[in-house]
Amino acid sequence: MIKGLAITPPVLGRISIGRVVEKNGTRLPQKDDQFTITSQIQDKDAGWLLHPMDEELRKDAPNGKLRTIPVRMLFNDADLNLRAEYTMFDRKSGRPMCVGDGDACKRLTQSGVQSLQCPGPTLCEFGKGGLCKPYGRLNVKVGDDDDLGTFIFRTTGYNSIRTLAARLSYYQAVSGGLLAYMPLELKLRGKSTTQSHRTPIYYVDLVIKEGLSLQEAVAEAREKARQVKEEGVDQAALDAAAAKGFGNALFEYDEDEMSQVVEEFYPPPADEGLTANAAIVSKLRGGLDPARSAPG
Repeated sequence: MIKGLAITPPVLGRISIGRVVEKNGTRLPQKDDQFTITSQIQDKDAGWLLHPMDEELRKDAPNGKLRTIPVRMLFNDADLNLRAEYTMFDRKSGRPMCVGDGDACKRLTQSGVQSLQCPGPTLCEFGKGGLCKPYGRLNVKVGDDDDLGTFIFRTTGYNSIRTLAARLSYYQAVSGGLLAYMPLELKLRGKSTTQSHRTPIYYVDLVIKEGLSLQEAVAEAREKARQVKEEGVDQAALDAAAAKGFGNALFEYDEDEMSQVVEEFYPPPADEGLTANAAIVSKLRGGLDPARSAPG
C-alpha cells in the first residue's frame, strides 16, 4: 500500500444542505432547508450535477423537499463512519495544515509535521478567528446499487457533528456492535439560537428508519447480520481494513475535493479584522491566506 495516502471509502456522490452560488463575481456558500444529493461531476455553469438518487427520493418527499434520506452505515465502528477533527486548511492549496482533537494535533510547519498540544479553536493562536473549525466527514450507503460505495456528507457545523457522533455511538451500543445492519435515515432538523439571530439553522440528525421502533430495528440488524455472515461476508475484516486505510496517512484529504471544501466552508474573508490572524499564519507557514468561519 502506498504510504502517505489515506484509503477512504469509495464515493459515489455528495450529500449537502447547501450550495455554492455566485454573487458579484465571488462564489459564496449558501445554506438550504433541504438535502441535495449530487454526483461527483461538476458543470462549469450549473455547479454539481444531481445524482439520480436525488430525483428518486424527492418524488416521495412532501412538497418536493428532500428532508430525510434512508441510509445504512458501511462499518460497525461508529468512528469509521464519521471522522471529525478540528482542522485548519491552507486557503491556497486546500490541504489541511493542522488537525487536532482538542488534546493533541499534527501541524504542518516549515520544518515538517510536528505533534503538538491542541487547545481547540478558541484558545489556539495558530487557528483562532475562524481559521480553525471542526470538520466532519460522514460516509453512508444510499440505495442498493453498490455494496461498498458511499455518499459523503461533509460539514463544519457543531450541531451536525455532535448529533451524528452521539447517534452513531448509541446505535452501535444498543445493537451490540451491529451498526452496519441498522436501518437508519438522515433527517434534517432546524433550530434557532442567539448566535443565529433567531433565524433557523439546519443540521443533520440520524434516526431509526420511519415506521420502525428501536427494538424492531435492532431485531432486523441481528437477522441481517446473521444472514450476511452465513453468506461469507466478514464485516469485522472490512472494519479492520478501513481502519488501516484511514491510518495510512497523516491527514485524510482528497486532492480533487479540497478546493471545493475550502470554497464551501471557508468563504472569502472581508479585509477588516484579519491583520493579526494573517500575521500569525504567515509567520508559521509563510504566506497562508486567512479564512473566515462560515455560519452553520
